[in-house]
Amino acid sequence: MRAKIRLYVEHPLGAGQSLPLNRDQAHYLFGVMRMGVGGHVALFNGRDGEWLAKVAEAGKRNGVLKVVEQSTPLQMPPDLWLLFAPIKKARTDFIVEKAAEMGAARIVPVQTEFTNAERIRQDRLQAHAVEAAEQCGGTFVPEVSNLQKLDRVLADWPEGRQLMFCDEVLAGGSSTLSGVLAAHKSAPWAILIGPEGGFSDKERSRLNALPFTHPISLGPRILRADTAAVAALTLWQLALGDWQ
Repeated sequence: MRAKIRLYVEHPLGAGQSLPLNRDQAHYLFGVMRMGVGGHVALFNGRDGEWLAKVAEAGKRNGVLKVVEQSTPLQMPPDLWLLFAPIKKARTDFIVEKAAEMGAARIVPVQTEFTNAERIRQDRLQAHAVEAAEQCGGTFVPEVSNLQKLDRVLADWPEGRQLMFCDEVLAGGSSTLSGVLAAHKSAPWAILIGPEGGFSDKERSRLNALPFTHPISLGPRILRADTAAVAALTLWQLALGDWQ
């Protein structure tokens, strides 16, 4: 049996467990979705896969679910990070949602010289990642990091991870993306998307000088940051990810 309603929970999941619902969860299941005792819900927590549960108790402010059996094992995404400079609120939300849907394992907002936002609501963005996983059938939820300065992220870069640097200056030029990706098939990767104002000359020079960075073009037109994120994730997934 496949439940139509999926719910993210913080609790560990296993057969026979009784899982209490908080007020928001109870309102969603029983007030919004009109479920009653005996109804089925799919549960996941980002660690234990997806589990089928049955409503044991239903109330306006609380309820209890009884975990029945595992319906899907944990499906990990490829080891891919998305680094992006936050932009306007709704478009930043869009980037996080699409990154979660498209299989990013970690989402890292970075502050560049031309980034307009000086702070983010990490908890709100993490909630968007959870909602995206609920909607797309994912069993893993990517971590959304707090905002970090780009130069600090680069200084602490993990050995062996390659960086796909999407540089708007290269728009319209030739791209060696396929060759670059083919040369590093087994490596973990990250994608870097810049702010609306682009990267500064200083940032571009530093990025181009790093041995793990690979500047690429996303086509003949300069893309908005949110569009660029989706385009870059698509190209990487088609070449090295789990879309093959």
